[in-house]
Amino acid sequence: MKRLKKKTWKVKRSSVFVPSRHIASIEFVFVQKKYTVMRSKRTLMEGFTIVLFWFSLFTILIISSAIDTITATQSIRDGETIVSTGGSFEPGFFSPGNSKNRYVGIWYKISTTTVVWVANRESPLLESSGVLKVTNQGILTILNGNGSIIWSSNSTRAGQNPVAVLLNSGNLVVRDGNDNNRENFLWQSFDYPCDTLLPGMKLGRDLETGIHRYISSWKSNDFQSTVVTRLVLNQTGKVQRFIWIHQTNGWSLYLTLLPLDDSDDYAFCGAHGSCNIGNSPECGCLKGFEPKFQKRWDAAYWSNGCVRRTSLDCQKGDESLKYSGIKLPDVRNSSFDRSMNLEECMMVCLKNCSSLQFGKVGSDRKKQKRYIAASVILTVMLLLGLGLTLYLLKKNKLKRQAKLEHGPERSDSTECKKEDLELPLFDYATIADATENFSVSNKLGEGGFGPVYKVKILTNCHADYWRIANVTQST
Repeated sequence: MKRLKKKTWKVKRSSVFVPSRHIASIEFVFVQKKYTVMRSKRTLMEGFTIVLFWFSLFTILIISSAIDTITATQSIRDGETIVSTGGSFEPGFFSPGNSKNRYVGIWYKISTTTVVWVANRESPLLESSGVLKVTNQGILTILNGNGSIIWSSNSTRAGQNPVAVLLNSGNLVVRDGNDNNRENFLWQSFDYPCDTLLPGMKLGRDLETGIHRYISSWKSNDFQSTVVTRLVLNQTGKVQRFIWIHQTNGWSLYLTLLPLDDSDDYAFCGAHGSCNIGNSPECGCLKGFEPKFQKRWDAAYWSNGCVRRTSLDCQKGDESLKYSGIKLPDVRNSSFDRSMNLEECMMVCLKNCSSLQFGKVGSDRKKQKRYIAASVILTVMLLLGLGLTLYLLKKNKLKRQAKLEHGPERSDSTECKKEDLELPLFDYATIADATENFSVSNKLGEGGFGPVYKVKILTNCHADYWRIANVTQST
């Protein structure tokens, strides 16, 4: 390499020959550029981190605000759950007992899984690939791994923005997200209870919607299927439980709740018959009636009841007979006329052969008014008497307190006349106190027997002034 005079060359990493006096500046430029690039990368990373932080926070807020909600674009897969707002209930997929079948249910969010509602009781999933979702029409569906619907809610109403929400009561509802009325449900699980009644659930038939709400148990702890059962109140007033038998495709009587006694059995003695368990036989005919079939009646078959011995004339000679202490008959076909009194009703019924019985509903209006007026007057008198009694007691109490504070007050002049008129005797302390310790202001004068003082002594009748002389004071 050829050297030049007074100039030296050094080789930098860039393989550029530069004079030595320019090295410092060139190195500074290189370092400055490197620092600028590093600072730009760090600024970019910080900005990306901030954006990622706010995006994550926003996502968490959205998820936490919708932790109890499933929208039409969301779903719950096997292994995922949502939780009610209050944290009391949780829905998801589960397998009961030793069963491998998968069901969608709702259970208490506690350590022990306690299922309170199941969707697909009759259609379990055979694998852990189920999905619970809400369609755009507002229908809740359960899909298997092939995407086939194995269960769906039978909602007949649709919403513009349907969402499924698990309420803190345990009620899984589907409603329109745009509807401000939060109680306007398109569908709710409370209309289809399983074997558990939760607060807010109802049983029976809804006449407006036609929904029949009832509960039914499982066949076993592994569920498998439901035991279809129902309670019926039959025509005789007995409560009976029936179970559906799949093999025979019919209902089988399982249990009958018997009444306490025969008199509780509806129409036990038949028409125009009366039942008294204290009699033997228990059934008898009302006065003027006889058994419809005497032989069957004698054999204790009383359900055919009794008939009249003599038919009614409905014009004259008929009269009514009063019965007390018996249960009311079937009054579904009866009519009511509140404008009549009991006597008027009786006369109308006696002229009409189709009117077999009549009775009084409640008390007469005039009597009711009298009872109300008497009750009001009696109440007012009792209140006045109570107020007067309290006033007198208070007054006597104040008098007793005044006597204790000021001493007894006697105004009877006869007592003063009976007082002893002899000169009373007082001790030295009393006299000193009465004269204000022999004050000059109480001194009347002084004579041959010594000073004379004026004292005032209060007695029960009046104030007496005494002059006291010859009082020896010790010095």
